[in-house]
This record gives sequence, structure tokens and C-alpha cells, in this order.
Amino acid sequence: MTLAHDIHASVNAVHRAAPGRSPGIAIVLGSGWDAIADQVASPVDLPYQHLPAFPLPGVAGHAGTLRLGQLAGCEVALLRGRKHAYESGDAGAMKGAIRTLAGIGCHTVVLTNAAGSLVTTMRPGSLMLISDHLNIVQRTPLHDEPGADRFVDMANAYDAALRERALQAAAATGIALHQGTYAWVLGPQFETPAEIRMLQAMGAQAVGMSTVPETILARHAGLKVLGLSMLTNMGCGMEAQGLSHAHTLDTAASTAETAARLLAAVLPCLVPAQAA
Repeated sequence: MTLAHDIHASVNAVHRAAPGRSPGIAIVLGSGWDAIADQVASPVDLPYQHLPAFPLPGVAGHAGTLRLGQLAGCEVALLRGRKHAYESGDAGAMKGAIRTLAGIGCHTVVLTNAAGSLVTTMRPGSLMLISDHLNIVQRTPLHDEPGADRFVDMANAYDAALRERALQAAAATGIALHQGTYAWVLGPQFETPAEIRMLQAMGAQAVGMSTVPETILARHAGLKVLGLSMLTNMGCGMEAQGLSHAHTLDTAASTAETAARLLAAVLPCLVPAQAA
């Protein structure tokens, strides 16, 4: 079967499972961000196994379920887990999922992740709004797109108007929200101290192993993007603390409640004015 067939089948599966639902906002829940799923009203869950265009995530903390429902007064689609490029080397692993979101009517996708901080003033447990990214890997999920369709303008990859609204919502809620550039590295190994120094010199404030391919896919599909990082550790060599995925999950768990409050505050401001 082709990807287009799988996307069509996935869109139909969503419509059958949740007739009448039309989520305008999708949220890809990275490590530490899943607590918000418990706040969804009237949830409808579809395991990724039932959605042919969706990949099966293989990382702890990623449930692999699409949840539809209402959150903070908004119709949402929550992707509880993603497939990372480091799992198979495929930068386009989330292509079918992102295009399914567009197919069910989403206009905006919120991409969340756990990341390492490259700035001493952004301590573990902090939250960062992504203003731009560095595709250090220099891979693309669009290499197999036909003709001129593969050339996507990334000048406003993380929508400036949505970022301003998110900053205002965070301030009104009393949540400190930093802003900075996110560097995508392939992983799954953590960076060396020399690599961290390189990323700092290149202007990055955070580093992680996801999000950038999904941003490219979302922009290609015509979706607006808001990106949020939960900073779970300092970059290698910045402090004596050793790095591990278990440590990432532990720090993320302690920040989950604040992250959920931030999402609940930000979501209403992502609805287009004409739809509000």
C-alpha cells in the first residue's frame, strides 16, 4: 500500500471513531508532556496500531495512542508518542501522522519535547518556547517529494504570532517561559562536551533528538507550528551530572504539572480569531 492510501485510511478511521469531531489543534506529546492527556474531556482513543499511517513508537514514555477530545475549551488531537529518526534512521517516520492531522482538519500543531539546556540560566525543569531551529543532522523528510513540492519556506517555521500569544498566556498564568533556538541532533547517544560547545557557538539554546522533522512536515502540509521544550538536563560537560534517558524521564516527571498548566493556558490563544 502507498503512504497516500494509509493516510486516507487513517483519516477515515478517525472519522469513524469520533464522528462529528473536528480538532483544529494537534499536540505531539514528547517525554514529560503526557500528563495533559488526563485533562481531555470526552476522550476517544485510537491506538497507533489502528491507524495505518502512524508509526509505532519504541521509546519509554511514548504510549502510541491518538486521543481526541476537548481541552481548555478547544477540540484537540493528542499524539501520545512519536517515532524518532534515531530509531530507524528515517527522518520521515512521522510523515503519515502529520499528514493525517491535516486531513482531519487541524490548522496548528504544537510540538513538545524534552531537551538539554545549553544556557546556564535555563536550569533543568525550565520550559522553552522554540523560536527557530538548527537542523544539525541535515536530513529531510521531504527527499522523496515530487518536483518543486519539496522546497518549503522555513522563514517562519515557528509561527511568530503564535509565539507572541504563547508568551502572553504564560506570563498571565505566572509560568516562566524562556525562548530560544533548538538544535536537532540524531542521537540516540548524548552529545560530547565538544559538541555542546559547538552548538553553543552556533547559537543554540537547547538540544534534542526530535521535533525538527515534524516541523518540516507540518510546514509542508500547511500547518502552523508552535514548539515547546522541557529542559531536563544541562548539556554534557556543563555540569558533573551524568546523562541518561532515565534521568530525563525523572526530571520530566517533576515538571509535568507545570508543563500541563502551560499547555492548558496556551491552547485557547492558538484558535484563529475568526473561529474563536
